[in-house]
Amino acid sequence: MSKKLFKLILNIVPRPLLIRLSYLARPVLALLLKGNKFTDPIDNKNFKTFLPYGYGNQRNNVLSPSSLSLERHRLLWLYLNSETNFFSANLKVLHFAPEQCFLKRFKSLKNLDYITTDLESPIADVKADICNLPFKDNEFDVILCNHVLEHIPDDAKAMHELYRIMKPGGWGVFQIPQDLNRVTTFEDDSITDKKERAKIFGQYDHVRVYGLDYFDKLRDVGFKVDAIDYTSKLSNANIEKYCLAKGEIIPVVYK
Repeated sequence: MSKKLFKLILNIVPRPLLIRLSYLARPVLALLLKGNKFTDPIDNKNFKTFLPYGYGNQRNNVLSPSSLSLERHRLLWLYLNSETNFFSANLKVLHFAPEQCFLKRFKSLKNLDYITTDLESPIADVKADICNLPFKDNEFDVILCNHVLEHIPDDAKAMHELYRIMKPGGWGVFQIPQDLNRVTTFEDDSITDKKERAKIFGQYDHVRVYGLDYFDKLRDVGFKVDAIDYTSKLSNANIEKYCLAKGEIIPVVYK
């Protein structure tokens, strides 16, 4: 599949339909691109190349043909395996906008009471607005909310809801697209053209580009925040093998 065609599909096909169609495409893509150069650590399958991905500027060799994971998903998988008790402790987990590469794997874990939620996703358990969640105070041990907040106009309200439903002593991972060269987050609602928004914000349906102040926004809500560069613990060979983004930060929060 050419880069131009792949980009066109991403920008034209509605996301819920894209999710459904991807289930059909995965086996074919995995077979066509089978090789030995790159490895998806989520399913340990090997490929001669990964696929390009991006709504605005496309990144080459980042989308796994088998699990459909991106750099951030593979990085999170490695972090959860090596640095947390996610796969061993008895935990009640809430996962926003569940990614295909994680959904069945997390559901199959006997140690987790695993719930998924999203406003639109056809694969989520609970349809809910992140700014008005139907969950009790202090309900979840772990919350995964990755690449969601950049879509939410009132992200402060969403952060307060996340804090409300997390148990004291709980933790979460709230990944976002972040420009580490920016001190402050950038928003501009006057930009309405989809192509222009994709160019500036990285995706047509993003409402901001987060800067370094993202961590302070979370702290203002009450979270303790660790900005973790897990790639610093990995060899350059493994960063290349797993197609990771060197220096990508994992925002880990605690209540």
